[in-house]
Amino acid sequence: MPGKRCIFIGFLTAALVFALDQASKLLLLAAVTAANQHVIGLTPFFNLVMVWNTGVSFGMLAGPHQAWPLVALSAAITFILLMWLYKATSSLVAAALGAVMGGAIGNVADRLRFGAVADFFDFHMGIYHWPAFNVADSAICIGVVLLCWHSMFMESKRG
Repeated sequence: MPGKRCIFIGFLTAALVFALDQASKLLLLAAVTAANQHVIGLTPFFNLVMVWNTGVSFGMLAGPHQAWPLVALSAAITFILLMWLYKATSSLVAAALGAVMGGAIGNVADRLRFGAVADFFDFHMGIYHWPAFNVADSAICIGVVLLCWHSMFMESKRG
């Protein structure tokens, strides 16, 4: 039964990440539009900003015609992760794969709808800013870290 349980955990995590990502983007798009500002300062180290990312992480590969190639790449990666999920025997791996898939699908939804990914969260220290990101990006990073953690510390040692 671990296979079916892991598949359920993976799909549930992916659905939750996707729903949180899309809901947060709707709310934040509305907030930034209503404020009629590019930057909304919330704390001395955190702002809400409106950045349309046409590339991948940190704006790499950005360009006006990148949406469809990136959608295709995301779809291929998601398919590979889905095959991995069907073979998963660990709940942690299943949740991590679900987080990555849900985040990837959330960003694909933006690319299909807007031609770019909506990024909002801006952490900074003085004039130094981390690149803006969103819930999907966070879920992808967390999922990858969990997969690495599992691979390095939790997998049974093989001879």
